[in-house]
Amino acid sequence: MKDKYMFEQSAAESAPLNRPARQQVEDSLAGLSGERLKRMRRGIEKESLRAQPGGGLALTPHPQALGSALTHPSITTDFSESQLELVTAAHTSVDAALEQLTQIHQFTYQAMRALGDEMLWVSSMPCGLPTDETIPIGRYGSSNVGRAKSVYRMGLGHRYGRRMQTISGIHYNWSLPEVTSAEYFSLIRNFRRQAFLLLYLFGASPAVCSSFLNGREHELQKLNASTMYMPHGTSLRMGRLGYQSDAQASLAVSYNSLDGYGASLQDALTRPYPPYEKVGIRNPGGDYNQLATTLLQIENEFYGTIRPKRVINPGERPLHALRERGVEYIEVRLMDLDPFVPVGITAQTMHFLDVFLLHCLLTDSPEDSPEEIAALGRNQHRTAARGREPGLMLERGGTQVSLTDWGAEILTQCAPIAARLDAVHATCRYSDALAAAHAALGDPDSLPSARVLAAMAQDHDHSFVRFVRAQSEQTRSFIESLPFADDVRGQFAALTAQSLVEQKQIEAADTLPFELYRQQYVAADRLNVRKRVSVPA
Repeated sequence: MKDKYMFEQSAAESAPLNRPARQQVEDSLAGLSGERLKRMRRGIEKESLRAQPGGGLALTPHPQALGSALTHPSITTDFSESQLELVTAAHTSVDAALEQLTQIHQFTYQAMRALGDEMLWVSSMPCGLPTDETIPIGRYGSSNVGRAKSVYRMGLGHRYGRRMQTISGIHYNWSLPEVTSAEYFSLIRNFRRQAFLLLYLFGASPAVCSSFLNGREHELQKLNASTMYMPHGTSLRMGRLGYQSDAQASLAVSYNSLDGYGASLQDALTRPYPPYEKVGIRNPGGDYNQLATTLLQIENEFYGTIRPKRVINPGERPLHALRERGVEYIEVRLMDLDPFVPVGITAQTMHFLDVFLLHCLLTDSPEDSPEEIAALGRNQHRTAARGREPGLMLERGGTQVSLTDWGAEILTQCAPIAARLDAVHATCRYSDALAAAHAALGDPDSLPSARVLAAMAQDHDHSFVRFVRAQSEQTRSFIESLPFADDVRGQFAALTAQSLVEQKQIEAADTLPFELYRQQYVAADRLNVRKRVSVPA
């Protein structure tokens, strides 16, 4: 059998670090200027389903008042026509990022009000879902790039089912100036080792509507007639029922280097996969089923808790951009929506993420191995399903360690980072965020996942849909009550109008037949050389 770990391997497999981790952090911090730390940037991508008043999925098209989902810079859709994705720019301030995210919500709710009583579903796990085939995939117009985005989503539906794609979350895009690709991959390796702590602290999806489970095997327990859950679960979204793929499980993608990562991703993008070959590119009626029959249609199909990223040029493949110009930022993909927070994430959580990511960057990061990659997958599933279970043990370097002990080690090592960021920004918010994490680590009942179950029990007869529906209605009322400056509203209206114009311009400029466009886009040589064709996703 072909070895999926197709790149350099190291004898180091999570070996004990040569220096105390806290000393590593302090030594590394000494080389970071305050000016450089001030230029740390973060941006947010937040997915949310549009839901009907009764808690079912809204089946209406993407609101015209929100502009073109193809070209709008801040408001688009993810998998489904009913799944909004709200995108901020990258900011050097946590508050600025949250302010923009709030403004995007305000404009979005205003546009949705014209549709009646639709609201944004504030949980990562979906609202009541119709049959799989009636969940609408995103539509992006008649251009080749727009059609390709829809065909890609059609392929996701064939491969994994549309239900799985309705799960929503928050992606946290983060960068620090003067970080090399090798250093970003070092950060990524440490992040993957320690990601269990984020699932534990911020996971907020311990329960789900039973309609999500139709036809699927699972280990969840029944809470009431319409709700399933895991008693000690933290994030079903990141567990076995979430973004998981048996096909992708065959990939042991290493993050030891950009070259190795690129080689393994290119293999998945070019390797024929028999089950997908059976699906075919087109159905007998001529409609498209998917973009390609390879293990991955495009780069975005590769699931992971974190990704190396690069802003792409028009017509450029993401893998080509990474290989040619290196990693520009990382995308954290495991954060659940916090249903108790109007925009899904708090400033305190963002400050903690900044500290955590700097810790991952500044501490020694042994190269990974197939064995460690497999262990990290088991740790992720264990934490997602049973994270609040007393005494839960995780795997580390071939031994067992308790989740809380390991988490406490990490938080202790983060203290100098929080203190330094506080000093640079003349604040105490980073240390406060770290102190809150310490407190939560020792008080599992205070975690978002526990609070969700407690609120369901106290006020909603253990019903997931009733709880999230109530939270969603409260969120809509709160957002709509906020003052919304006329000039900001006008800026969003202008962006909306411009996006519609840009979509029409793209459609008018097309010259290639779609099939030729598709073939050129998925051609293997576009992963390496300077050839351009518009990007489908």
